[in-house]
Amino acid sequence: MKKLLVCALLALAATGADAAETRCGWLQNPTPANWWLDDSEGTWTIMTQGGGQEPDGMEAIPDISEGDYVRTNGNYGYACACMTVETDAGEGRILAIHAFRQLPIAQCENDSALSAPQ
Repeated sequence: MKKLLVCALLALAATGADAAETRCGWLQNPTPANWWLDDSEGTWTIMTQGGGQEPDGMEAIPDISEGDYVRTNGNYGYACACMTVETDAGEGRILAIHAFRQLPIAQCENDSALSAPQ
């Protein structure tokens, strides 16, 4: 029984380590507490106002308006970014953020796999 438990714990640890993935695209923050990332595979919800808790590691995202950024609504807008994240593909949600890197807007504009932000 102990051997089975140890194997199960090792499998879970390996799954968690393998779950991190890099996703790059338009990071959008159009209004307070609403964040998502649009990449070549679709839209990944980071958090929504009144929609539950923010993902672990949200503090990894700095003030994006200090980098290459497009203002669309007062203090809100979008940027181009790459993030190392854990996702729930079935729900289209980002569950944890491990790393963040803001990129030049032109990088996303020139990526034919990305749709223009809305």
